[in-house]
Amino acid sequence: MATAATAVIGGLASRPAQSPWYANLKKPPYQPPRQAFPIVWPILYADIAVVSAATIDDLEQRGLRDERRTYIAALATNLILNGSWSWLFFNRRWLGTSAIAAGILAISSADLTRRSVAVRGGKAAPMAAYAAWTWFATALSTHIWALNRRR
Repeated sequence: MATAATAVIGGLASRPAQSPWYANLKKPPYQPPRQAFPIVWPILYADIAVVSAATIDDLEQRGLRDERRTYIAALATNLILNGSWSWLFFNRRWLGTSAIAAGILAISSADLTRRSVAVRGGKAAPMAAYAAWTWFATALSTHIWALNRRR
């Protein structure tokens, strides 16, 4: 449920992706086509939801309540960071701040992946795609910021 809420919140902020402001930003040559994002993000959100729910269930079944609470807190933090990026970038148009937020999100995503793999082993591997995408998003956000610093 929290993952779906994050997707909706981020999606609401991303609507300006069709705005003249966004269209006029200089973007690096490796910028994916706009059509890629509505395909990639739902898959990543599904990965987050499925792997996290299974990780939380596994921790509960093993009686590791403290670890379960810690995992849920890490997941909540990650989802807040995830939803915040869209608002910082598209809504507030704070390119530098959004690049920094993307970096913090990437670190959080890598940590969440690490936590999931520690509990579920290879069954948590799909979470690595999310961490990889957030690292890519950090590079992309930072490059867009650098290309548009004088605006």
